[in-house]
Amino acid sequence: MNSKEELKKRVCEAIDLRRGKIEEIGDKIMREPELGFKEFKTAKLVSNVMEEFKIPHQTKLAFTGVKGELKGKDSGPAVALLGELDSLLVPDHFLADPETGAAHACGHNAQIASLMGAMMGLVDANASEELAGKVVFFAVPAEEYVEVEYRASLVKEGKLGFLGGKPELVRLGHFDDIDMAMMIHHHSNPNVKKVVLGKSSNGCVVKMIRFIGRASHAGQSPHRGINALNAAHVALAAIHAQRETYKDADTIRVHPIITHGGDLVNVVPSEVRMESYVRGKTNKAILDANQKVDRALRAGAMAIGAQVEIETIPGYFPLINDPQLSEIFEDNSAAIVGKDEYMTGDHGAGSTDMGDIAHLMPALHPAIGGAVGRNHGSDYQIADKELAYLASAKLLATMAIDLLYGQAEKAREILADYQPKMKKAQYIKYQQKVFRTEIYDGETGKARFKP
Repeated sequence: MNSKEELKKRVCEAIDLRRGKIEEIGDKIMREPELGFKEFKTAKLVSNVMEEFKIPHQTKLAFTGVKGELKGKDSGPAVALLGELDSLLVPDHFLADPETGAAHACGHNAQIASLMGAMMGLVDANASEELAGKVVFFAVPAEEYVEVEYRASLVKEGKLGFLGGKPELVRLGHFDDIDMAMMIHHHSNPNVKKVVLGKSSNGCVVKMIRFIGRASHAGQSPHRGINALNAAHVALAAIHAQRETYKDADTIRVHPIITHGGDLVNVVPSEVRMESYVRGKTNKAILDANQKVDRALRAGAMAIGAQVEIETIPGYFPLINDPQLSEIFEDNSAAIVGKDEYMTGDHGAGSTDMGDIAHLMPALHPAIGGAVGRNHGSDYQIADKELAYLASAKLLATMAIDLLYGQAEKAREILADYQPKMKKAQYIKYQQKVFRTEIYDGETGKARFKP
């Protein structure tokens, strides 16, 4: 039996030998972006690679998820390595799909490339013979919270339970046999080091808002109409006026947009639609800020005498990186990219559905460089494939080795000390309770709720 360090060396060498194939995967996905729950080509690519490396796997999980397993020599914990299949909506990206506007402006193509690279290295080096438990290679859909209206319609049709990929996979039971999970995001920030591990990041709820007024001739008889755009304007001002009430420590972010502002310039707008996230560091802070946003929306309707329909949809839980996994990751980062290229970061104001997983099991979500351009911007791309594809693959693989080597002593030690923040049933109940649609009549001051 090889020592753990010898096994890591073998696996990293095997990943290097697969460089061409790993880069081909990442580049191909970059050129063929797909939106969440629609990643059919990307999922097929992942499935084909798993077949080639004789990894038993399931497909079509939550529409497009692909889940493969590499079993060790003995029974033990299951460690999941994750990669996200989906892209963003960035129509002006230089590689955007001309029909859908989809573009990989966040590095998910590199996630899948590194996930497949880690799998190749572990298989080629016969690592399973020296591990207990199993390594789960999980390509997951729909991390980017886009096309909210479309996904909400799938929920109403009973085809979807939650609007994010990992929450939906949890609901369907596809994380039931997993004990801990990790993934690596990719950053393009030239002002930070190659590898960054923050302690936490924001969670969120999502708002779909519709102001309903009454149409009339905008020049001749505006007094006969009810201007839904004015109601939205007052609501936006009221939301902005709340900002000084948020505690700095809660890192609240509310950023609404108007998606439909009226139909014709000479018609008083009778319908205005908006979307927003309400983000925060804790679920309690998110729900408090959400109540203030709802109050501001009602105020806009009341001021103008319009109606407002406020649909609140569960988003993502705040992320908390597991401290023991963080220590193991720091050690492996030092070995692969150098101790001087690792840093710890502060709390992040963005949101990820890895936060949902982190409430159920030990989880890790660091970031590695290799990208250039603005994150979620039109110029984002992978520039350093050695770092973004290969180093990331090596970090995933060596983390799995640390956890499952021998009789998986390290993984068992972490699990023995771990207390989940929520059980699965509690989590699902909490998220389902967030779903709420209120219709508030600004003229009468009365509200009713849709079932």
